[in-house]
Amino acid sequence: MEKRVYNFSPGPAVLPLPAMEEAQRDLLALPGTGISILEISHRSKKFEQILAQCESNLRTLLGIPDNYRILFLQGGAMLQFAMLPMSFLRNTGKPADYIVSGTWSKKAVDEAKTQGTVQIAYDGKAGNYNRVPKQSELKLDPNAAYAYMTSNETIQGVQFTDEPDVGNVPLICDSSSDFLSRPIPVSKYAMIFACAQKNAGPSGVTLVIVRDDMLAKAPKDLPSMLNYPVLAENKSLLNTPPTFSIYMVKLVTDWLLRDIGGLDKMYEINRRKSKMLYDAVDGSGGFYLPHAEPASRSIMNVPFKLADTALEEPFNKEAAAVGLVELKGHRSVGGCRASIYNAMPEAGVKALRDFMLDFAKKHAK
Repeated sequence: MEKRVYNFSPGPAVLPLPAMEEAQRDLLALPGTGISILEISHRSKKFEQILAQCESNLRTLLGIPDNYRILFLQGGAMLQFAMLPMSFLRNTGKPADYIVSGTWSKKAVDEAKTQGTVQIAYDGKAGNYNRVPKQSELKLDPNAAYAYMTSNETIQGVQFTDEPDVGNVPLICDSSSDFLSRPIPVSKYAMIFACAQKNAGPSGVTLVIVRDDMLAKAPKDLPSMLNYPVLAENKSLLNTPPTFSIYMVKLVTDWLLRDIGGLDKMYEINRRKSKMLYDAVDGSGGFYLPHAEPASRSIMNVPFKLADTALEEPFNKEAAAVGLVELKGHRSVGGCRASIYNAMPEAGVKALRDFMLDFAKKHAK
């Protein structure tokens, strides 16, 4: 068997080993069916059970109230960037407020502008998105159709610790890269969506948690596959869903409940992991330089630069040689980035921390 390395990819990302081992054991035939999950009908009772258990796990983990629907959709966050303004902005005669804290919220703005008027409530471009805004910096419209935020920016490594106060305006959140990493007050949101391939499962499925009153606002004239009420009415089974990806989300949420003990415990672990890396950066005497300001730092994505940029290539090469891979930073930020999602074990983060300390000691001038 090929030896596994520590994969710090921003997504598709590392998955919990127990979930993958269970999938591996049952890949050829799910217990009691004699059929692979790759072959099973989405109309079968067995898959309906998988879907129902997946939803139940999510409701338990996040404390999702009964007046919210959970949808298992396709198209990733990018499709949600368009679907939500098509449903809740177009033809309303109102603008939507967008908090632009990084690359992904900027992409959401670009898509929303195709459907209606967008007001920028905050834009962190001047600081290359190295922090999230304070409440006092937000320019919010009390009559907006909705307010939009990205809870964690994967590329810039900045994260909201609390929800912005948007008054009575519906708050919509792209939670793709910190979904299930910590408890969140779902009732403060009108809608939350997350592509699965960071914390919840493999690529191919997008989770949407949407309040009933928002569904009632959606127009009736959208095509079925872009129509939230139709998708909800059909319980995510309007067409063939991504059955394997949903099955993996079920196994990942089983792991969070059974092995981790819920999101409070997961949050404790994630804070410990991120602290290890931030302490290594901050304690390096300027050898490593953080991108995000301390109060805005993500516990999921840790971007940093080497003060001597000529050392970045050797850093990545030597890290890969000892099994620490996918550490190259995004071109818009540069440097390195360690994505330490739920399934990245503390041992992997410790190995990276120790490598960083040794590399700095070896190359310090």
